[in-house]
Amino acid sequence: MTMVEQKVKVNAWNEWDVLKRVILGRPEGTQVAGPEPGIYSHQPEGGFPIGTWGMYPQEMVDEANEQMDNFADILTKHGIIVDRVEVHPSYMEVRGNGTPDWTMPNMRGTNCPRDLFMTVGNEIIEAAGALRSRWYEHLNLRPLFERYFKEDPNCLWTAAPKPLMTDKSYVRNFWYNYYNVWTDDEKRKLMEESSFQLTDQEPMWDAACCMRMGKDIFWYHSCVTNNAGIDWLKRYFGAKGIRIHEVQFGTTSTVFYAFHVDVIICPVRPGLLIHNPTRPFLTEEAVKLFKMNDWEIVEAVGPTFNYDEVLDSFGTPRKGPNPIYFNTLSLGPNTICVEAHEERYIEQLTKLGIEVIPVPYDKVVPFGGSLHCTTVDVQREGTCEDYFPKQISGY
Repeated sequence: MTMVEQKVKVNAWNEWDVLKRVILGRPEGTQVAGPEPGIYSHQPEGGFPIGTWGMYPQEMVDEANEQMDNFADILTKHGIIVDRVEVHPSYMEVRGNGTPDWTMPNMRGTNCPRDLFMTVGNEIIEAAGALRSRWYEHLNLRPLFERYFKEDPNCLWTAAPKPLMTDKSYVRNFWYNYYNVWTDDEKRKLMEESSFQLTDQEPMWDAACCMRMGKDIFWYHSCVTNNAGIDWLKRYFGAKGIRIHEVQFGTTSTVFYAFHVDVIICPVRPGLLIHNPTRPFLTEEAVKLFKMNDWEIVEAVGPTFNYDEVLDSFGTPRKGPNPIYFNTLSLGPNTICVEAHEERYIEQLTKLGIEVIPVPYDKVVPFGGSLHCTTVDVQREGTCEDYFPKQISGY
């Protein structure tokens, strides 16, 4: 039986066990999304000032494809099966979409499946994402999920309740006030309270807000996960014996919001957590939980590469060094893929005894994320372990 013909086994309990199978996104069909209450997009240098939308230039798609194909080759050479996302035809043109409650002039893309899809044990879960432009993104993953469900008799396939995303689910004029009205002190206070553009009308959460660590999952209460979402997650996973720990972070910059946790913390092996110090922990219980279970928290060095983007699918092009350097993919407890330009971070990880595989990925980043964002674990070796036997009551 060849690698391509191997039947699927869905199994992934953490971020670091030996990787056997992975989903990799595609840049084709990526678009600058039209206006919506969940996100702000103003990209005049790329030809899309606020209020406009459209397809990414083919030249950018080709450059990203070249690097993603190279990444797929690297993974394959390490014995990992790579399943590529199948882009739904509706994403290959600027086409309106919506529900009976709202409409959008177009969609976003499917280069970053980690954002909305996750594996916990033998279960593939579709998230209750917070953006209207991503409501139909599951169409691109359905062929793979159907195959997994058919081939693996133990696979569970779950979709969280899809949000209605009416105007009641969003704080009116949040992004306008963020960019035009509020002071930095006011924005900092809102961030520290995890008060962003989402109301608690219904559960909303992105899968990339979590870090899986066996029986414990740390969930970032960011601008794409609300209180109702945290409540839903605690109930759902609690019934399975998995503990959800809400965690919040501040900032040392003038960006007073964040989307996903994989640019903030990275567990590279049991007992070792790398932390991006520009996003300090606000949740003291989280730090205490790590330390009381003998985890070492290492502050990461800063990024090396200077980005000069004109487009970004999250609406905020990156200029200069950026925390996306932190977005990595572990192939095993001592092997990790890192963006090839991030020399300081590579050197730091090497000194920690970790084998680093440099992967050029700077042309992929404008499509919404880096190595972790563009992948979804399907199979890792190992079982559900308790890495935090000492718990804090109420957390």
